[in-house]
Amino acid sequence: MVVRLADVAREAGVSPATASRVLNGSSRSPAEAIAEKVRRAAERLGYFPNAQAQALARSSAGLVGLIVHDIADPYFSSIAHGVQHGLHGSGLRVMLSSTDRDGETEMEAVRAFMSYRTEGIVLAGSRTVDGDEPLIAAVETYRKNGGKVIMIGQPLPGTLGLSVDNRGSATELVRQLVELGHRRFVILAGDMNLVTVKDRHAGFIEGLDEAGLSALAVLPGVFTRDGGLEVMTEYLDASGAEIAQGQICVLAANDVMALGALTAVRRAGLRVPQDVALAGFDDIATLEDMIPSITTVQLPLDSMGEQAALMLLGAEDAASVRVIDGTPVLRESTTFCP
Repeated sequence: MVVRLADVAREAGVSPATASRVLNGSSRSPAEAIAEKVRRAAERLGYFPNAQAQALARSSAGLVGLIVHDIADPYFSSIAHGVQHGLHGSGLRVMLSSTDRDGETEMEAVRAFMSYRTEGIVLAGSRTVDGDEPLIAAVETYRKNGGKVIMIGQPLPGTLGLSVDNRGSATELVRQLVELGHRRFVILAGDMNLVTVKDRHAGFIEGLDEAGLSALAVLPGVFTRDGGLEVMTEYLDASGAEIAQGQICVLAANDVMALGALTAVRRAGLRVPQDVALAGFDDIATLEDMIPSITTVQLPLDSMGEQAALMLLGAEDAASVRVIDGTPVLRESTTFCP
C-alpha cells in the first residue's frame, strides 16, 4: 500500500498542510514539537517525501546538473568526482548526464535540468568549432530564471568557468620533447571540429615551428581510445618505411587516444619507446601505472571539478573565468632512443 501525505497527517494529528510544510521543507515550518510528531509519524508509516513537492515548497530541487561528454573516459569521471567533493556539505546532490559527444543529447540534458529546477548546471567538455547558438540561448534563459552555469573547457559568454590553456600547454610539451632529442613527430589529432583538438593541434604545430620542424603526419580521428587505436593502426600499416628510418614520437591530443595508440603499436610488433615514443594529454589516473609509464600534459582534473562546484556555490561575478595551465610530465614512453 502506498503511504500518502494525508496518512501521515492523520497519524500525527495535524492538517495535511502542516505535514507538507514539515516534510517538504517549506520556510513556514511549525513549532519543533509539532514537526517532530510529523517526522516520527512519517518514519513509522514508511513515508518518503515527494521530490517534486519538495521542489515546489522550496522553489528548488536541491540538485546540480552535471553534463559530461563520456563518463567512461577517466577525464570526465575525475572531474565528476571533484564536483561531488566540492558540493559536500552543501545539501546539494549531483544529477549526471553523459552525452556521448552528441550536441542534441547535450541540449536535451540542459533542458531537462532546467525543468528540474536545479540550482545550477556544470558542463564539462570541449565546445565545437561550428558554434553553440542554441546552447547560448538556453543558458541565457536559465540564468534569467536564477540558474547558474559553470563550464569546464571553453566557457560561453556570460558563464562562470574554467578555461584550459590547451594551446600553450601543448606547445610547452613539444619544447620539452625536442630538448630530449626528438625530431620526428606524428600528431594524433582527434576530431578537428572540437575547439580543444583545434587548440592542442595548434600548440603542437607552434612547438614544432619554433624548432624548425614539421610533423611527419597529422592524423584526425575520433577523440576516444578506439579512435586512437584505429588511426594509429592505419598509420603503422601504411608507414612501415617511415618507422624503419628511426624512432618517431606520437603526440596524441588526449590520453585515451594515446592508450589506443599504445595498443596499436604493440599489435604491430613494435616497441614503446624504442620504435614509437608516445605522449598524451590530460594525465588520467592510469597513465603512471602503465608499462612504460606514459608522458602527458597534467591537468588537475579532480581540482577542476571541485573548483567548478565552489564557483557554483560562491558569489563570483557572472563573467568570472579562471585559466588552467597544463604541466608537461615526461615519463618512460618518450625516452629518446637515437
